[in-house]
Amino acid sequence: MDYETLDFFTRLSSPIVSDDWKKSLNAMFILLRRKFVFDNLAIYLVEGAGSTPEVVYARAAGRGRNKEAEASWGEEIANQVISTGKVTESTPVKKRSIDRTTMPYLLGLPLILHERRGALVFVRFGGPKFTSVQMPLATLAATHTANALEQNILRENLTQLEHARHRAQLQDDFIATISHELHTPLGFIKGYTTSLLRSDTTWDSATQQEFLAIIDEESDHLLTLIDHMLDSARLQSGNMSMDFQPVRLDSLLRDMAQRIHGRHEGLEVILDLPPSPPIQADTVRLSQVFDNLFDNAIKYAPGSKITISLQVKDNWRIITFTDLGPGIPSEHIPFLFERFYRVPGQYSKSGTGLGLFICKQIVHAHHGRISVKTAPGKGTAFCIELPVRPENVE
Repeated sequence: MDYETLDFFTRLSSPIVSDDWKKSLNAMFILLRRKFVFDNLAIYLVEGAGSTPEVVYARAAGRGRNKEAEASWGEEIANQVISTGKVTESTPVKKRSIDRTTMPYLLGLPLILHERRGALVFVRFGGPKFTSVQMPLATLAATHTANALEQNILRENLTQLEHARHRAQLQDDFIATISHELHTPLGFIKGYTTSLLRSDTTWDSATQQEFLAIIDEESDHLLTLIDHMLDSARLQSGNMSMDFQPVRLDSLLRDMAQRIHGRHEGLEVILDLPPSPPIQADTVRLSQVFDNLFDNAIKYAPGSKITISLQVKDNWRIITFTDLGPGIPSEHIPFLFERFYRVPGQYSKSGTGLGLFICKQIVHAHHGRISVKTAPGKGTAFCIELPVRPENVE
């Protein structure tokens, strides 16, 4: 073996580090084709017993590049290789033709994976035939391909395990949170009711009214919590119906801001709500979304002013809620709209981690989008994009 070939083998054998297995294989096959000429190649995998081999990767590099739909990709020889586990070759049965893509020479090599079977198929149109001298390169390519696929499968399995662990942690956090959230109002209700019912104590009218006001407030808190849980379950299962009617977003947001200001007199709310034509939406459900964004801003950005803007962009309406609070660390952004998720450090605040999940599901039911822009110390902006007519959105 000459030095050039030895050096080539060494480079081909070196692992190409990339989280993108297709990019890794692209680089390897570009290098391979300098010494091992092929026109097409395809990778077939079988997912399980009795399954049909499926193409997971294909590359047209030579004569078949401009005729990919018509050219051979070696499905038949892939079936033979996967069935026998042996290297298999095939030569064209047709006589020589001007159209060389009708004369495929095929070489199929088995791919050895831990839990799956596969085949790597090389195609040369019009020849020449694959030779035994070229087999070490083809075998090395098959080994590298199998390794790249195996690493990708491992990455996918690790990702699935991480997601499962994350979901389990969310469920555990939810159970702990919901237990606390249910216990707190029930404790108040029970405690003050028991006090009012004591036969050995007489409460004056003002004290009775104070106790009853606390019971009423905690009952509302409990009802809200139960409503959130029920809404979450309905949205998760797709069983919550929407009543679409013409809605003026500028009027709805202005009315809601006035109502919120009535409950929080010191709250500064800046409105940038130009008049806009109505859209088709469910007023009750959109109000639920806006209420939740108000509550979040008040809860997590206390003392900050809240700015609400409305933009008209083609057939979309864009609503933005902005506060000047502490913001949210970037590592939590991907999980904000997940069910039960709460940002660590905010557990001292009341909440179940259902609010933003419900917001996202309601917005999606309107065929809209919700996103967040935030940075520690720079505030948070929630952006909602709603189509004028949900049924017209593809």
